[in-house]
Amino acid sequence: MIVAAALGLLIGALVGLLGGGGSVLAVPALVFAAGQDLPQAVATSLLVVGTTSLVALLPRLRAGQIAWRVGTLFGAAGAATAFAGAAVNRLLPDDVVLVLFAALMIAAGVRMLSEKPATGAACATDGGRVDWRRCLPRTLAGGLVVGFLTGLLGVGGGFLVIPVLVIALGLPMTTAIGTSLLIVAVNSAAGFAAHAGEAPLDVPVTVTFATAAVLAGLAAGRLAARVDTARLRRWFAVLVFAVAAFTLVQAGAGLLGQLR
Repeated sequence: MIVAAALGLLIGALVGLLGGGGSVLAVPALVFAAGQDLPQAVATSLLVVGTTSLVALLPRLRAGQIAWRVGTLFGAAGAATAFAGAAVNRLLPDDVVLVLFAALMIAAGVRMLSEKPATGAACATDGGRVDWRRCLPRTLAGGLVVGFLTGLLGVGGGFLVIPVLVIALGLPMTTAIGTSLLIVAVNSAAGFAAHAGEAPLDVPVTVTFATAAVLAGLAAGRLAARVDTARLRRWFAVLVFAVAAFTLVQAGAGLLGQLR
C-alpha cells in the first residue's frame, strides 16, 4: 500500500502540473514496483489517470483554460481508436508491449527536454480565441493517433496531446494544458472500457493509488502557476529515461528467455 500511495502522489502531481506525463510512468511502475501483471496494470493506470485528470481539470475549469470544442472532438476521435489499440494489445506478448512502452517513454523524455515549441496558427484568431472549425482535420487526426496509443499501451497521452495542441493547432500553452486534461480523461475512459474484463482490478491497490493521485493532482493544479515547469520537465525527463532503461532490460530479458 505504501508503494501504491507513493506512486499515486507522483503520478497525480505530474498530471496536475504538466497536464499529462504521469501515465507514461504508471504502467511500468505498477508492473515492476507494485507487482501487477500487464493487463491489470494497464486497466489500473487508465482508471487512475483518467480520474486524476478530471480532478486536476477543476482549477483550470474555473480559470477558463479549456478549448471545449477542440478537446471534445479530439477526445471523441481518440475514443473511437482506443478500442482498435486494445485489440492490437491483446495480440502482442507482454514483453513486446513493454518494449514499445519504453520506446514511447524515451520519445516522451526527449520531448520534455526540448525547448519550448513555437506556437502554430491553425486554430488561432486575431482576437486570441480558438477557431475550432479551421483546425478540425488536424484535431481529428491527432485524436485518432493518440487514442490508438491509449488503447495499445494504456497511457492517457497528455505528453503527446500538448505538442499537438500547441504546435499543430496553435493553442496557448495554458489552454493546451487544460484542454489536454479533458482529452486525457476522455481517452482514459475509452481505453479502460476497451480493456474491461481482461484482468480483475486489485481494489485496495487501485483505491490507494487513485486517492493519492487525485489529492496530488488537485493540489498540483492549484500550484501550477507558481511552479517552474521548465525545470520540472527536465527532472521528469531524467526519471523517464531511467524507468525506460529499466523497462527495456526487464522486457529484453523476458524476450531472450522466450527465444531460448
